[in-house]
Amino acid sequence: MTISLSKSGIFMIMLAFLIQGCSNLKYLPEGEFLYTGGKVNIESDSISKNKEKALRIKLETLLRPRPNSTFLGLRPKLYFYNIAGTPKKEKGFKYWLKNKMGEPPVLFSQVDLEYNASLLQNYSENKGYFNAKTTADSTERNRKVTAEYNIDLGIQYLIKEITFPKDSSNLTAAINNTRTASFLKQGEAYDLDIIKAERERIDANLKEEGYYYFNPDYVLIQVDSTVGTHQVNLNVKLKEETPQKARQTYTINNIYIYADYSITEDTLSTTSAAATIYKDFTIVDPENKYKPQVFERSLRFKKGDLYNRTDHNKSLNRLVNLGTFKFVKNQFRTSDSLENTLDAYYYLTPLPKKSIRLELLGKTNSANYAGSEINLSWSNRNALRGAELLTIKGFGGFEIQASGQNQGYNIFKIGAEAALTWPKLLTPFNINSPSAFVPRTKATLSYEYQTRSQLYGLNSFKSSFGYLWKENIRKEHQLNVFDVTYVSPFSITDLYKEQIAENPSLGEVTQKQLIFGPTYSYTYTNTMETAKKSTFYYQGKADLAGNITGLVTGADIESGNPSEILGVAFSQYVKLESDFRHYFKLSNKSQLASRIMIGAGLPYGNSTKLPFIKQFSSGGTNSIRAFRARSIGPGSYNPEVESATFLPDQTGDLKLELNTELRTDLFSIVEGALFIDAGNVWLLNEDPEKPGAKLSKDFLKELAVGTGAGLRFDLSFLILRTDLAFPIRKPYLPDGNRWVLDKIDFGNRAWRKENLVFNLAIGYPF
Repeated sequence: MTISLSKSGIFMIMLAFLIQGCSNLKYLPEGEFLYTGGKVNIESDSISKNKEKALRIKLETLLRPRPNSTFLGLRPKLYFYNIAGTPKKEKGFKYWLKNKMGEPPVLFSQVDLEYNASLLQNYSENKGYFNAKTTADSTERNRKVTAEYNIDLGIQYLIKEITFPKDSSNLTAAINNTRTASFLKQGEAYDLDIIKAERERIDANLKEEGYYYFNPDYVLIQVDSTVGTHQVNLNVKLKEETPQKARQTYTINNIYIYADYSITEDTLSTTSAAATIYKDFTIVDPENKYKPQVFERSLRFKKGDLYNRTDHNKSLNRLVNLGTFKFVKNQFRTSDSLENTLDAYYYLTPLPKKSIRLELLGKTNSANYAGSEINLSWSNRNALRGAELLTIKGFGGFEIQASGQNQGYNIFKIGAEAALTWPKLLTPFNINSPSAFVPRTKATLSYEYQTRSQLYGLNSFKSSFGYLWKENIRKEHQLNVFDVTYVSPFSITDLYKEQIAENPSLGEVTQKQLIFGPTYSYTYTNTMETAKKSTFYYQGKADLAGNITGLVTGADIESGNPSEILGVAFSQYVKLESDFRHYFKLSNKSQLASRIMIGAGLPYGNSTKLPFIKQFSSGGTNSIRAFRARSIGPGSYNPEVESATFLPDQTGDLKLELNTELRTDLFSIVEGALFIDAGNVWLLNEDPEKPGAKLSKDFLKELAVGTGAGLRFDLSFLILRTDLAFPIRKPYLPDGNRWVLDKIDFGNRAWRKENLVFNLAIGYPF
């Protein structure tokens, strides 16, 4: 059915919506007015337009109460509240509509103009406008009232001089030594928030110097506004009533660790007799659950150390980061045995040592496969009494295609994985990381049996041993000293062999592969700093396979006799990847997310190309969303999949991908997105079976481009993502005809079937 609307019809519908929005007023109580918000007008000749705009926005956020939310000038939530009436019970549709979707009217009688005016006056004075004058008024029209606040700012006061305490006591000397990092600057505007931050800064610095009992309230910053025209002097002082204990530095004396503490039972009285002395620690662990070295590595304090907040926080963070304790509690108490010392107490409540987890997953991808996977894992959080994590997992799953070119070639897999993680670096050298995060050593061993109906099967074995460590919350490293993968095919059918004869690239999937060598990745991100307008994420990876072995054996595949291990030619290559993402906050409800990915693999010695499982691909739910998974390229190569029995995987040695996405909150848990993706993969060496696949100087002309829109549903425990995309540039078409914008035809069923790609995924694409 097709519905056609004239311009006048569209206008009438919009008018009906507006009239409906106005009908909210009929629900107002007699004599009441709907409050539509407050407006702040600033009068000042002494500040710039940009500064005035920023100040006005800040002042308007202080006004209370907030008016009813609006959407395109309407108040849908207020409308839902009104039409729901008075529900007879606290459940059902009407109750949900009124209390979940709706919101009650904000009435003008709830607005205290004088109170809001005083808020604006105080804020202005706190920002150095000591002579500001604020007035409040309101305007009413059709039972709707807007509050108006006028502020004559006057001239902002600036800081003329700053003095710090100069007497000879240790504490005041310590305060004076921090002045080089002071937030207070001569010539800058007076700001009460900066003054408060300065007191916090001084306290934080003193905590690093052993002043455990000091706090910001002991710092007094006097303001003298009589020193000049629109100027102030600031005098930083120590309050006379500062107690003696706050004037002293403290060192660490005894360190007590309760390794099996219960927050619901009095375990201290029943376990105190079971204490063990280990170096500087008194450890209460009646059942001997943990090796003492666990706490020695985790705690940054030793007996005799000067107290400092950095080591205090690092110790707590490392204990939590071990992953074996449910609760970590810490106290410092003045020691009875030595003057100016602290006894440290750590109360640790363990998590259950062993646990079993069962996961059932549903999956779908842009290659029209749907399926399920089940994972059963068993964990031991303290396997060797050193807070080691042992995980053994079994898994199985399937992917099927109900319709399409791969129909009937279903994928089934089953496998197991064992992983053991130590909360330390297992090296010949004694390395003690100063980070707040526990470094780890991890060893894994896994096997997967995979079969593709009517085609082939694969046995995959993987093993790795390496290290993971974080310098801080932003920087993370992962180094696998060795990373081994062995893939062996079986049961290759005649049908698949026939397809290989037509398309030799399909044979790469069923080749025996032996890959071994070190891998390294580095990650930097500041996306956790949500107050910043611009944040970014970067991950770089390096994969070196068979390098030393190839050098020792003199491997050279061009000689026609590649080097082998256990009868399998090993891979030799260098592979580098970079993933850079940038997030720009446009407003509190929207942001622009962008990504650029670059990857390059250089096969040499024993290899002419990257092994299939290490090659780059493009297309799919987290890539170029307008194209099916692994269906782009390489280069301008056209596999003519229309005539093939099933879709081949299209991979390359080089990759370039660019994405940008505008994300904005729509309502409730729903977020909308508009996006555009571009990219492709290329081969480094010429392949006669794939014309156009090699990287050339015209590689930018071979970028695939797609665009689309999507919805994201924030379900708190996960983000469910739906994207609908279509290509606007197809790299396999003849040069000059690759842009297909003029071919877009949403009304054409054949076009939709060929071009529209629906993606269902978990989480953001980047």
